[in-house]
Amino acid sequence: MPSSSLNTFLRMVPLFYLIFSLMICCCSSQGPPSPGYYPSSKIVPVSFDQGFRNLWGPQHQRLDQGSLTIWLDSTSGSGFKSRHSYRSGYFGAAIKLQSGYTAGVITSIYLSNNQDYPGNHDEIDIEFLGTRPDKPYVLQTNLYIRGSGDGNIIGREMQFHLWFDPTQNFHNYAVLWKPSEIIFLVDDVPIRRYPRKSDATFPARPMYVYGSIWDASSWATEEGKYKADYKYQPFIGRYTNFKLQGCTIEDSTSCQPPSASPSGYGSLSPQQFAAMQWVQNNYLVYDYCHDPRRDRTLTPEC
Repeated sequence: MPSSSLNTFLRMVPLFYLIFSLMICCCSSQGPPSPGYYPSSKIVPVSFDQGFRNLWGPQHQRLDQGSLTIWLDSTSGSGFKSRHSYRSGYFGAAIKLQSGYTAGVITSIYLSNNQDYPGNHDEIDIEFLGTRPDKPYVLQTNLYIRGSGDGNIIGREMQFHLWFDPTQNFHNYAVLWKPSEIIFLVDDVPIRRYPRKSDATFPARPMYVYGSIWDASSWATEEGKYKADYKYQPFIGRYTNFKLQGCTIEDSTSCQPPSASPSGYGSLSPQQFAAMQWVQNNYLVYDYCHDPRRDRTLTPEC
């Protein structure tokens, strides 16, 4: 290449990277591609009183025009539980998180049968791991299958950052639990799909739906490096637009959970898979299957 052409090229390189970086930024700021299908729009919301009851910390729970506020301070947190136990279904709520210093605090919506099978329970989690003002929230998805007798629960964690600020507005978070798969959704965008590969690696026993806010300082923020600091109390979680549609233990065996995708697809549609892949390519921050510290024999699906 002639020297004049080389000099021109070298002068253009920084400009090229600037333009490329701006393109990446603009694309990321627009959020994920459309999934093309919106399961939450097919489900009628239920009132909190219709679907749930207080489980603990009633003095830290307030219901106002369909919106539930729960909070944690140095005396207590709070939690709620569905009135029915389910063996499959769509379960979610719109949640708004607290801004500022929330390290050590967990705000969650999840399914569990821990009260029925203590030490050997199943669980499907959506947990928001509290953070510091200069760091984003971590959304942790997790599954336990039949726990373990010695209390050493084996989790299947995948963690994400979000493409929006979850403290500014309510966003919809949901779990769709089917006999063949579990799908985690954020604003109807699938972020994780966990297929049933064997009975040993998939929850099959009925579970209740829970929500809670509590102090998990020992592990929640950067593996326990930052603790809950009660000079910032109360720590608040806000919930609304509750969705519960599934097969209870009282329903007949012919009951089917809602569909995750348009008719004609056994699982997610290609458009939904593309949206999920975009999220995982851009916002996945931890995958238990790729953690070299984990014992693979305990998670054979990896």
